[in-house]
Amino acid sequence: MGASSEVLLAIDTSTRTIGLALYDGARVLCESTWTSVDYHTVELAPAIDEALRRAVVSPKEIEALAVASGPGSFTGLRIGMALAKGMALLHRRPIIGVPTLDILASAQPLLDIPLVAVLRAGRGRLAVGWYTAEDSAWRSSKEIAVWTPQELADQIRQPVYVCGELTEVERVWISRVCPEVILASAAQSLRRAGYLAELAWKRWKTGKTDDPASLSPIYLHYNEPIPG
Repeated sequence: MGASSEVLLAIDTSTRTIGLALYDGARVLCESTWTSVDYHTVELAPAIDEALRRAVVSPKEIEALAVASGPGSFTGLRIGMALAKGMALLHRRPIIGVPTLDILASAQPLLDIPLVAVLRAGRGRLAVGWYTAEDSAWRSSKEIAVWTPQELADQIRQPVYVCGELTEVERVWISRVCPEVILASAAQSLRRAGYLAELAWKRWKTGKTDDPASLSPIYLHYNEPIPG
């Protein structure tokens, strides 16, 4: 790439689904998504090297870092956050933290019904975020909370669009007990780092960056909501 090109590296290790993307403001130069069985530490750095090689991008061309800030797995979030913050501090680059559920929501079609985005939260529970369509984008409308699938179903009293990390059994069960639910397809429910990169790029270019020293992951515990 040319010396004047700006590239943002996006890292998402919120759950067992890991995502990386390289983005230049106009193109997703490289993107990869895979499922890791708790090998984040071993897999992440080599995957970044491979992405740079495939996109023919020099590490010096990375002008900003984006990282998914959670909620998600304690270990996964810590690994991704530590690597992104380390790169930002070492190379004096801006860093942008983006809530993980916002990444998932941003990939969904805009509808006139609420959107519910979910992530695995361990022990069969789900981190749940509610969104409404405003100003041509999905905006968080309620506190993020950790619920069981049953508790989520109990909250659904109107047509909603649900996307995210649901097992096949959960998808079948929710469809049966909540017939008003529209379920996103498996492909639509896959969290992609390209969307993280787009969200972070917009914030970076409007000066909305984070302090790498104070940026920290969002951790949730059962029945402990946080502001959306």
